Amino acid sequence: MEMNQQAEKKLHGLDFLRALAIIQVMFFHYKGLGPHPEWMQPVFEFGWAGVPLFFALSGFLISSQLFAMINRGAEISFKEFFLKRFFRIIPAYLLVVAIYFLVPSFHEREALSPLWKFLTFTQNIGLDFRTMGTFSHAWSLCVEEQFYLFFPLILIALVYYNRIKQGFIVLLILFLAGFALRFMAWNQLVLPYSNNGELFYPYWHKFIYYPTYARLDGLIFGIVVAGIFHFRPRLKARLIKYGNAWLALGVAVLIGGYYLSVDQHTLHGSLFSFPVVDFGCGLLVLGAVCNSSILFRFKSSFITFIASLSYSMYLVHKMVFHVTQDKLSSFNLPKESNLMLVCCALTTIGVAFLLHQVVEKPFMRMRDGILQKPSLTVKPAVVTIQ
Repeated sequence: MEMNQQAEKKLHGLDFLRALAIIQVMFFHYKGLGPHPEWMQPVFEFGWAGVPLFFALSGFLISSQLFAMINRGAEISFKEFFLKRFFRIIPAYLLVVAIYFLVPSFHEREALSPLWKFLTFTQNIGLDFRTMGTFSHAWSLCVEEQFYLFFPLILIALVYYNRIKQGFIVLLILFLAGFALRFMAWNQLVLPYSNNGELFYPYWHKFIYYPTYARLDGLIFGIVVAGIFHFRPRLKARLIKYGNAWLALGVAVLIGGYYLSVDQHTLHGSLFSFPVVDFGCGLLVLGAVCNSSILFRFKSSFITFIASLSYSMYLVHKMVFHVTQDKLSSFNLPKESNLMLVCCALTTIGVAFLLHQVVEKPFMRMRDGILQKPSLTVKPAVVTIQ
């Protein structure tokens, strides 16, 4: 997932959270792809929560960039914003998409979604994991890209009409809309198939798990934390005193989210498991950026290394797992062995490092060179925030 590099250098706790998120997601997918060590099933059953953690991090960091510009009265450059996102995300993504379409033997599942869905970041709409399971994890990138498109537009409109303080109301409306849309999707599109296991679970994922309207909560909580830090200095001053408490509360909320997700395919699970988990992830982000927390002062070169590779690791991990298992199993290394798991993890890190060095970093340097040129900007109205 895309992150703000400058912010990461200052906020070491976010490196820890991003490394934690990619480890959760990778091993959750590993156990879902086929044979795996038995101990992984209970340990990483809740690994899907790594994606909401990514969402909360992205919501905080992306909105922080824009909020900082507004707070200092600077111009908001729509073009600059998308140039940053494009050069950070698209080159590595397109390379991985090309490999998937050009080398069928790298497919970890039977089939891909149509190419146009990957190119337009609409793959998460109508995604059926039974027939389009290869590179299915790109659904979360689609959610983020759609967020990157609409959030700046909403923010620019609020600034232009000097209604930035009403932004929290907009977020509340979106949060409540998520409940309403999940409820309608459950009743109209999922519940009719409750007695048909062959269709119920694919339809639940298609209309409850993958759609953007159902998964905005993590981004919203990240935005709320950023909004408090930029626009509510008095509240921020009170909150930052209790960084470790927010981390502990976040863990407690996530434990509650885990128990809710045990029955995730029920109505109450569909309605409440996502926002509860997202709220817990938002609290972790809040704790990590408070200078009183242990994570704020946490520094580890290994964690920083894994965090820097997390986007590339997210892109390639399923593909690399599949190829590594296929090659090593020909040497009679059991797929369910711990050694196979270690080999797959190390191979993923290696491929991600190569992708980061050869594609991500050169394009980010190119981005920096382009951004030094004059850009098209949108001048906001004067904003006064108490």
